[in-house]
Amino acid sequence: MSAWVKQIASQVKKHGEEKASWYCFWTEPDGTRRKKSCGAGAKGQRLADRMAEKRKAELLLGSYKREERKTWKDFRVEYERRVLPEMKPNSAAQIRYTLDRFEELAKPKRIGDVNKRTVDTFIEKRREQRGRKPNSKVTPSTVNRDLTNIRAALNVAAEWGYIAAVPKIRLLKVPQRLPNFVTPEHFADIFNNCDAATAPKELPFPQANWWRALLTMAQMTGWRIGELLSLKWTDVDLEAGTAVTRYADNKGGRSERIALHPVVVDQLRGIRSFDDRVFPWDKDRRSLYNEFARIQDAAGIKIPCPDAGNPNHGECTDACNRYGFHDERRAFATLNAEHMTREALQALMRHMDSATTDRYINYARQVNPAVANLHVPDVLKASGTA
Repeated sequence: MSAWVKQIASQVKKHGEEKASWYCFWTEPDGTRRKKSCGAGAKGQRLADRMAEKRKAELLLGSYKREERKTWKDFRVEYERRVLPEMKPNSAAQIRYTLDRFEELAKPKRIGDVNKRTVDTFIEKRREQRGRKPNSKVTPSTVNRDLTNIRAALNVAAEWGYIAAVPKIRLLKVPQRLPNFVTPEHFADIFNNCDAATAPKELPFPQANWWRALLTMAQMTGWRIGELLSLKWTDVDLEAGTAVTRYADNKGGRSERIALHPVVVDQLRGIRSFDDRVFPWDKDRRSLYNEFARIQDAAGIKIPCPDAGNPNHGECTDACNRYGFHDERRAFATLNAEHMTREALQALMRHMDSATTDRYINYARQVNPAVANLHVPDVLKASGTA
């Protein structure tokens, strides 16, 4: 008999038939005897019967997969050794952080025991953790990023045969965020106040020139800040008016040569130096944002918080009312979406998925409505308000 159901005599003697657990026993193809508890009572017996029938069918059809006894920690060591080195350093660091939180909150023991209940426990506890801002909690977007990383790890575990199937993971609903983009008026104010910058230091030209070149290229190319800071002069041809974004520095995962607008080329000419980087920045990324904030403060810019009304947001800080570098990228998409095809915009922004480009296009249509052509009621015309 390849699979059968019974109670263990010692447990029946100790707890009685009603409280003793029912077990499904089966013999693996290599002769190994295995068993699994299915609970007590009539319900436990029914579950054990179902499991026995399933095991019989799997063993008969040759589809049975042995349940590995590998621990979660052993799997993680193997995953980090074999998979993470192929990823970008920032992505690998984020995955390690996620797996740390998963171990801390869900406490998995064996990789084969990770199921939907394990993941749901993680979600429940992760959502209760404190966010970075005062009186805030971890946002659904952050939890979803963690869930995506966990699902990727479990997919690999399934490929390696450590789990029979990846548990179904549903992402959380994310409150709609009001996106910002740097308006042309605010860009002019920021551009004209770059003299307020105090870093980077030890440049052979004014710091304001460095910032004006950086912000101009961000506004006119839509490059992410990481791409800009990674750009090297060897990848820039000022005569041809091109720059190469390398696959190791962008999210698109491929190197591309991009044509630069003449105004970008003019700004880059003003910061040519002996440093191999176009935009050398030797401090941490947070200090870069602080310096950008200093320039905006000098320009007197204060924008509405895009997360206002979000219960996960917590108390607003000064950073809530300032632009970030991604708002420059969003400005590029928003201000150009109506003047080019979706395919052209997708290519320039290097989106792998056209749906991402569509979100920018839809947003552009929301903030650039044809209000001049709206119908005006006669009563408003007569009152002189129109």
